[in-house]
Amino acid sequence: MMPPHLPPGSLIRVIEVIAILVGAFSGFIEARRKRMDLVGVFTVAFITAFGGGTLRDILLDKRPLFWVAHQEYAILTFVLALIAAPLIRTLRQIVSERLIIIADAIGLGLFAIAGVAEALRAGMPLFIASMMGVITGIFGGVLRDIVCNEIPMVLRDGKPYAICAFIGCWLYLAQKHFGVAADVALWTSATAITAMRLLTWKFDMRLGR
Repeated sequence: MMPPHLPPGSLIRVIEVIAILVGAFSGFIEARRKRMDLVGVFTVAFITAFGGGTLRDILLDKRPLFWVAHQEYAILTFVLALIAAPLIRTLRQIVSERLIIIADAIGLGLFAIAGVAEALRAGMPLFIASMMGVITGIFGGVLRDIVCNEIPMVLRDGKPYAICAFIGCWLYLAQKHFGVAADVALWTSATAITAMRLLTWKFDMRLGR
């Protein structure tokens, strides 16, 4: 039986689904920048939505992979790609750089917290769990940018990105340690990561300054 201080799998699934939707959206936006066709739109959305969680599951030796165990995730992304592809031209006119940053920040927060929670459920020590959270949060975006022939955002904009995920993961671990309710710990930590990322962007905070 799962210890009571760990979040139920159903709650993690909810966070994961929202993260996948946001990740797929940022993939759609990047695909429209590159004027990709339907196959390109789906490919970029898929790797953005599932790249981080796939690497996490591989490192945790977890089988089947989360999107294989829940095929509805892949089906949802495919359906969204079918809907989004015809709207690429419209999106090109109405979607701003700000909206892309916001979507990326939300995805970072949700994926990172889902990752650290899954690592804890797998029995990983605290530091490893926090790193799994960071990997889950950033790797989908890294793959997206590589496929789109861009230097990954985590490496090129100079603003704290992985660091925001790392701090947020430890905020979650601290709340867990002090007995904060699982749903509160998950949502507040994900919100904190998103907020930190957006603040670093708004105030142009850069590493090395």
